[in-house]
Amino acid sequence: MSFAEKISFGDAEGKPSRRRRLLGVSFGLIYLVFPITELVSGAMTGARAVWAAVLLVVFISAFLATVVANRSFFERSRWTYPLLVVTSVLGVTGALAFGGSWLSLPVYCVVLYAFTLPAVWAVWGVLASLAVVVGGGLLNHTEADTMIVLGLQVLTLGVLFISVRNTRVLSVKLREAQDEVARLAATEERLRIARDLHDLLGHSLSLIVLKSELAGRLAEDSPQAHKEITDIESVARKALEEVREAVTGYRQRSLPEELDGARSVLRAAGVQAEVRVSGTPLPGLLDGLLGWSVREGTTNVVRHARATRCEIKVTYDGRQATLEIVDNGKGGDGPYEMGSGLRGLHERVAGAGGTVVAGPVPGGGHRLRVLVPAGTETCE
Repeated sequence: MSFAEKISFGDAEGKPSRRRRLLGVSFGLIYLVFPITELVSGAMTGARAVWAAVLLVVFISAFLATVVANRSFFERSRWTYPLLVVTSVLGVTGALAFGGSWLSLPVYCVVLYAFTLPAVWAVWGVLASLAVVVGGGLLNHTEADTMIVLGLQVLTLGVLFISVRNTRVLSVKLREAQDEVARLAATEERLRIARDLHDLLGHSLSLIVLKSELAGRLAEDSPQAHKEITDIESVARKALEEVREAVTGYRQRSLPEELDGARSVLRAAGVQAEVRVSGTPLPGLLDGLLGWSVREGTTNVVRHARATRCEIKVTYDGRQATLEIVDNGKGGDGPYEMGSGLRGLHERVAGAGGTVVAGPVPGGGHRLRVLVPAGTETCE
């Protein structure tokens, strides 16, 4: 499940639920009973009442449509902002044209701003709604008590729902950070098991192979004994090879796994990640090398870049694989020196016949570019 889905208007587990959203906002619509009362009681008559009724119906429809279209705090449909504009225009029109209880329409707009717009824009939306309530009240000679109550509702509900939104965002980020810590701990445990497996079984099996070779030379006069000892040596060599293959599998993660890990790490660090992969699937050794490159590059972005956005691009055309990691962090204009991690990456890539280019990007940011030809056999 993506981060955007986790912080959508959903249930306790963060799963998007349009039914829950509609149910929640339906309770809030109870306050529209006051404008409706004006219509059914005859307080508004003639064309004014007709236009008011049409505006109210369209406003409610646009309000509910905006709630449903807004999948999450960070993921919008193409209809979210157009519907939000329509709802805002209707709310402002109703408040300025009719005043009185119709000044409650901007209050509903404030709720949408809090859950739809970035925090800074939401604050400006709250202030604009407050100005509409005051202006509409003065324009229609609304009682001061009504203006004060609705103005306080705009401010308090705006602050409340922006705080709710921020709290939910922080809660999900904390949960993701905890998941990432657990994943890293599991990875470290796998590496520990791999090291122990290699140290224990690898040493023992290597000793069996050596002893078998020696015993085979000593038993050359006995064909049957020599055959059995040769079988023991063959089995030991095969077991040693299988252990090394298993350890390699434990210690090396694939490129897709590293890309998923990079997304999680960057997201937990507050960096917007964009990952693009094109071309045919990479061969095993090349896949492992680029996976290791992604891990090293992502670590540098998180630790040193102070970036807000990072783009990871992988391409493979059958002849050459290319990895680019570009961030918008503090690139600087001075000379660039590679740290020990990048020097180690440079050595591994050079051993595979590839090249590594790392340095600041003009205008700010860093770029790590890794090019490796296909057919490499030295990606260990």
